[in-house]
Amino acid sequence: MDQTFEKRKKVIYDFICDDFYVPMKIKEIAVVLQIAKEQRGELKEVLDALEAEGKIYASKKGKYSKGQAKRLIGTFQANARGFGFVILEGDEEDVFISEENMNGAFQGDQVEFVITKAPEGKRKEGKIVRILSHGTTKVVGLYEKCKSFGFVRPDNQRFLKDIYIPEGKEKGAMTGHKVVVELLSYGGADLKPEGKVVEIIGHVNDPGTDIMSIVKGYDLPVDFPERVMNQAERVGKEVTEADMAGRMDLRDWQMVTIDGEDAKDLDDAVSLTKEAENYKLGVHIADVTNYVQEKSALDREALKRGTSVYLADRVIPMLPHKLSNGICSLNAGEDRLALSCIMTISPKGEVIDHVIAETVIKVDERMSYTSVAKILNEQKACKEQKVDSKDIEPSAKSDADISADTLQSESEKYKELVPMFLRMAELSSILREKRRKRGSIDFDFPETKMVLDENGKPVDIKPYERNTATKIIEDFMLMANETVAEEYFWRELPFLYRTHEQPDEEKIKKLSTFINNFGYHIHVGNSEVKPKEVQKLLGKVEGTPQEALISRLALRSMKQAKYTPENTGHFGLAAKYYTHFTSPIRRYPDLQIHRIIKENLRGRMNEDRIEHYEKILPQVAIQASETERRAEEAERETIKLKKVEYMQARIGQTFEGVISGLTKWGAYVELENTIEGLVHVMNMTDDHYDYWEEQYELVGEHTRKVYKLGQRVRVRVLDVDRLQRTIDFEFCAEEEEQE
Repeated sequence: MDQTFEKRKKVIYDFICDDFYVPMKIKEIAVVLQIAKEQRGELKEVLDALEAEGKIYASKKGKYSKGQAKRLIGTFQANARGFGFVILEGDEEDVFISEENMNGAFQGDQVEFVITKAPEGKRKEGKIVRILSHGTTKVVGLYEKCKSFGFVRPDNQRFLKDIYIPEGKEKGAMTGHKVVVELLSYGGADLKPEGKVVEIIGHVNDPGTDIMSIVKGYDLPVDFPERVMNQAERVGKEVTEADMAGRMDLRDWQMVTIDGEDAKDLDDAVSLTKEAENYKLGVHIADVTNYVQEKSALDREALKRGTSVYLADRVIPMLPHKLSNGICSLNAGEDRLALSCIMTISPKGEVIDHVIAETVIKVDERMSYTSVAKILNEQKACKEQKVDSKDIEPSAKSDADISADTLQSESEKYKELVPMFLRMAELSSILREKRRKRGSIDFDFPETKMVLDENGKPVDIKPYERNTATKIIEDFMLMANETVAEEYFWRELPFLYRTHEQPDEEKIKKLSTFINNFGYHIHVGNSEVKPKEVQKLLGKVEGTPQEALISRLALRSMKQAKYTPENTGHFGLAAKYYTHFTSPIRRYPDLQIHRIIKENLRGRMNEDRIEHYEKILPQVAIQASETERRAEEAERETIKLKKVEYMQARIGQTFEGVISGLTKWGAYVELENTIEGLVHVMNMTDDHYDYWEEQYELVGEHTRKVYKLGQRVRVRVLDVDRLQRTIDFEFCAEEEEQE
């Protein structure tokens, strides 16, 4: 170590330790110690070295004091561009870590860090001082052989370095194999991490290898342990008279399940009658807890999984198929055990009475969203025409009439159920309007519908729109969830709620600034925004070119919903009480509250049981929230992967799209089929473009040509990267001429 540098460190440290010293900024220290301007850089190096040793620390305002800054603990998340963030538990805002302040941290590490900057209105910055434990032990990636050794390029872009595989540790892997690597060392500043191959998933071009790589990358459990399968086999027997004893018998009630065509785990059935002017809505949910007993092997596995995961070509279920597609599935024509929430609802949409009961049901028909929507559309068409489409002569029919006639056959097929479907549509619109009035936010984004061939290759990708029937089921499930949550809140029993907090003031301010560019505004009173204000904004932008963009930005300004044992309300739904009650086959929180409800119904909720649930629910809430995030990420990555694969076959083709995002490195463009790609500034060859952050615009330096958010453009597919799951576009010359 340079002796001069060490002497300088001692002088500065002694100065800061002096009894008469008051915290000063670097400029003030330089003035007091008469350090010339040109030597300020050397002073900064000395101060940084003392800070790294923990002898001094800088306050948020940049003033130096003796001793260590407050050390915090969090989880490190790397970014593909070299920097990273530390996520602090219980804190929504993560802390930025620059590349030089990462101190060798690896994706997923638990780290000790200090805050170095906390500028008002901006993200805090920090510095990692110590790695406490490594959160990642296995990595999935592409193996490449190189002379006597190999290396793996990680799929997850948050792993910033390739992993060195010494000779003999490759387990027979060849170039092009997707593999799982166990890390042996985590590398350092100039040293690659080292690992050994523990599993070969398959060749990168083999069907199914791509999705299985995501499954392994997120450590999603695929196969059920033998003891779990054995238990499912034992408990998955048909419903007996003994099972039905003491239950409310609803087998003669008219009821249906309404799901997607390919759904196999049918966990909710609905019934609806009218008594005078009031509606009697029954939401009947599979009684999964009858088969999954607390602390059993099935229960422990379900808690570990937390949720079913729906990937492009497969489902990884929370419960074995013997239960999820068998005895727990509300299959038509079969006796099934259920937990029912039966609500009496006024014409104004208010629940004026309700009963929650253990029941036995028999579903009349397994309906699909498409069939019910067809029936409702046909009934509407017949009502408008005031004619039965059967009376129209085929030769005289227009295309619309022929379409209506085709739909009529659907109505004929299910004619016994048509009156109930009409009542359902009626009640659904009442409930939806009531939610709208109180300020519930409806982010109506088209989901991505993928059509894959037998090899898992995408042959079509399009938006999957919600129809009348999907909205009916959504409205009825929301009503049941709110009703159950409210009852158990007032019973003051331990419970799991689905909560959604107020958005951060800072994020709402950013959203407000952004939408002002488009002539919209959002009212923020007493530093907090009301759900109704967000709802009004979405109403104003509906049908405009900026609709999808502003809706997405509004969604991003929200916090994520989660599971908690405390009821703090649901901001997005503008609901005081909300829970997840309606999907116990595929979500553990629903299964958990069913247990509590049944114990309460049976009069078993004594002090011991209350204490038991108070003890376990906080951990169940954390586990359920974490597994939900993991599932969402895996589902998102799978969709990205298939979109890239779809566009790979369309390189050179042109598409219409909308600019959905702008950054200093280019413009993101979203196509009508929901696929998004980047036009990098390097591929905008007609000019040099600068990003004007305040206006959210890319502006040509010479031509002054402007690219704005929400602008319709035509793009050509330049290239795709299957490993990074990215798509590159370029603006078409024709588009540029038109502009």
